[in-house]
Amino acid sequence: MLSITVGYSSGVVTLLDRTDARILLALDDEPHATVVALAQRLGMARNTIQTRLRRLEAEGALSPVTVRVRPEHAGYPVLAFLTLTIDQVDADRTLADLREVPEVCEVHAVTGDGDLLVRVVARDTADLHRITREVLRCRGVVRSSTAISMVESVPMRLAPALSRLAEPPARRP
Repeated sequence: MLSITVGYSSGVVTLLDRTDARILLALDDEPHATVVALAQRLGMARNTIQTRLRRLEAEGALSPVTVRVRPEHAGYPVLAFLTLTIDQVDADRTLADLREVPEVCEVHAVTGDGDLLVRVVARDTADLHRITREVLRCRGVVRSSTAISMVESVPMRLAPALSRLAEPPARRP
């Protein structure tokens, strides 16, 4: 099985605290809220909000804005997951090649039957076939298995987990 060390831009994972969680949940409710409006809503100092948002951005705790875009609105209504088996010797080159495929949205090193789980978007099934062939041409890819998402039953979300973090410690189960 594949072993890849995940690197972060700062080398350290920023752990969110209760205050960070409250700020982020407020931004979920009002994504275009000003720092002043957030401060008023949360009963915090404007400088606290501004400093924390800058820190979260600088430390890589926030994803790029483009991650919020729903693929179907960009003309990619087909979502699929490719499980790849790769040659362990070529892992870094395989990842570099996968980054060059525009429709590859995410790549995870996983346990189980394959080495990498790759999320891709496509315009239709013929486009998915083209993308799969392009992925198979990446150095080190030995085999792939494709699963097409039929419907997104629970979209990617962190709000429930952040809500738990935002609770005062005495109220947490």
